[in-house]
Amino acid sequence: MHHRTSRSRSLVGYGPARLLLFLVLCLGHVAARAEEVKSPNGQLTLSFDLQAGVPTYRLSYKGREVIKTSKLGLELKGTTSLQTGFTQTDKQTRSFDETWTPVWGESKTIRNHYNELAVTLTQPETQRTMRVRFRVFDDGLGFRYEFPRQPKLDYFTIKEERTQFALAGDHKAFWLPGDYDTQEYSTVTSKLSEVRGKMKAATTPNASQTPFSPTGLQTPLMLKSQDGLYINIHEAALIDYSCMHLELDDKTMVLESHLTPDAVGDKGLIQTPANSPWRTVIVSDKAGDILLSKLVLNLNEPTRFKDVSWIKPVKYVGVWWEMITGKSSWSYTNQDNIKLDSIDYQKVKPNGTHAANNSHVKEYIDFAAKHGFDAVLVEGWNTGWEDWFGKHKDYVFDFVTPYPDFDVQELNRYAQSKNVRIIMHHETSGSVRNYERHLDTAFQFMNKYGYTAVKTGYVGDIVPLGHKHYDQWMINHYNYVLEKAAEHRIMVNGHEAVRPTGLARTYPNLIGNEAARGTEYEAFGGSNADHTTILPFTRLIGGPMDYTPGIFQTKVSAYNPQNNSFVHSTLARQLALYVTMYSPLQMAADLPETYNKHLDAFQFIKDVAVDWDGTKVLEAEPGDYITYARKAKGQSSWFVGSTCDENGRTSKIDLSFLDPGKKYTATIYADAKDAHYEKNPQAYQIRKQTVTSKTKLTQRCAPGGGYAISLVEAGK
Repeated sequence: MHHRTSRSRSLVGYGPARLLLFLVLCLGHVAARAEEVKSPNGQLTLSFDLQAGVPTYRLSYKGREVIKTSKLGLELKGTTSLQTGFTQTDKQTRSFDETWTPVWGESKTIRNHYNELAVTLTQPETQRTMRVRFRVFDDGLGFRYEFPRQPKLDYFTIKEERTQFALAGDHKAFWLPGDYDTQEYSTVTSKLSEVRGKMKAATTPNASQTPFSPTGLQTPLMLKSQDGLYINIHEAALIDYSCMHLELDDKTMVLESHLTPDAVGDKGLIQTPANSPWRTVIVSDKAGDILLSKLVLNLNEPTRFKDVSWIKPVKYVGVWWEMITGKSSWSYTNQDNIKLDSIDYQKVKPNGTHAANNSHVKEYIDFAAKHGFDAVLVEGWNTGWEDWFGKHKDYVFDFVTPYPDFDVQELNRYAQSKNVRIIMHHETSGSVRNYERHLDTAFQFMNKYGYTAVKTGYVGDIVPLGHKHYDQWMINHYNYVLEKAAEHRIMVNGHEAVRPTGLARTYPNLIGNEAARGTEYEAFGGSNADHTTILPFTRLIGGPMDYTPGIFQTKVSAYNPQNNSFVHSTLARQLALYVTMYSPLQMAADLPETYNKHLDAFQFIKDVAVDWDGTKVLEAEPGDYITYARKAKGQSSWFVGSTCDENGRTSKIDLSFLDPGKKYTATIYADAKDAHYEKNPQAYQIRKQTVTSKTKLTQRCAPGGGYAISLVEAGK
């Protein structure tokens, strides 16, 4: 108010000419606030503007609106918020272009090419400064808030981040219910205007769940506009900050950031200097461009590890599916009310169904060795599984004490004698304080006995109670585990942890994540037939998924007569998933005795690579179908995988990605003519033919089906 009064008084006595000059200067100052930066190819335009002191941005692609004018800022607790009252005090622009080599990945090298705008905003009222940094790539936008070290802003608490994504229409959306504790829902496909009406049915029961709104959505959120734009909204580099969800205003089609609260309801405790994670918008008029985007990875920092020689992609089998189906048990006894510090397992009665026993694990090791697999995951090896879940126990596992029928030293000796490793399993039951207490000892135990990888788990509510799987405290825990594991040269496969945000670039020992509805749900009632045609557009945008494919016996009752679930997929599509569901950690999840009945189809799982020199999307439409082609790391071989929804379809693909002038032997693993994911899932056919880069293939996918192709250079 005082500032405005002073300005109005200063105009007294101005003549018309001087007044006109003053207004021109003022308008020039306002216009200078509107900033614009384009992508390197010129197709994307990011505009930033201060509107009455409120920072805003908008994004267009080839002249079409992607994000309409949207507000930026943060609401703070107990103090003036960083939402309005700003003036622009600086701007910086730059272009950046590098090519980097990932430790593992979908391509041998990754180009990181963007134009950047960094706008410094100051609140005269509070003397606080905030910077918004935008990076515009050919495939999308990343932006974040930066809080420099400053006298008037040292510690602050976020009440809510108020970042908007104002959409240009009522888009088709592939969405999950917003939830602070789980992503393990089936994707719903609907218009945004239909979210509210479908939310209740979409929020199915889970071991730990906290839905927060009738229009709350999770990221990555995949959208398709009526005029054919594909848009993906997510975040990158989630470090020391709360995980972001999206709150939909279904009248205006504005999405607004919604952070996960901690145990007392706060959404972020910040000490400057600090940065928020990047908010990402990937956009194209081609669906395949979304799948190929490396924008989220590129917004993460390069790896901090000087030596990465110990990080290697892994293909594994495991003592797991038999417990998931109910055929076997994790626990050694059927006793309940266990106290680890007082029970003597040598004196209790075994239940006879415990799968992690010496002779059985050796069978898996033998199978892995015979077929060239790297490792065997063993769950249920350690004491405490009798009453591990649902009790909110603090001291639930110690991560080092085996059951009496599991000889750690002998099994690791046996495995390593056959050039196989055992993968450690650390289920925490959500008891995070207990895990951190035991972490160093547990990793030292792994080093002692030759384990190089661990599968972590966070099933159930977080202990201490009140914390959520995706709050700032838990985000810091997951990253702490990665750092501690790296000190011990251990790779991590995190389950029930937060959805990935490209952090595997910084921490390449994060070789696997679940963070979505995986294959295990096929034994818990099943997943939709279109599930695997959506996940690469959503969950996998932030990083690979340990989806655990390869189920050949799709009737779960074959293993457990009391379980009538079935896998919503044909056998041929289970092979395709090794190509379409990218991960440097791939499991052949079914039982060895089942694979032994289908060794002809199992050959593809043996042959398919887990690390790649190049990736192409041959065809794609979210919710309908995806066909990938990938070139094996350091080899001339290619592998193709295709997955389709419940309608089935026919692919027409050309093999022009092959080296010209060379001949390849194509082994095609396909659905039989009468295959159907419900009626005849195990009907498959295998054929071979010679192909070249000029060959065009026509291949049918059965309903809920798919196909897999290995392409090996002739003579190799």
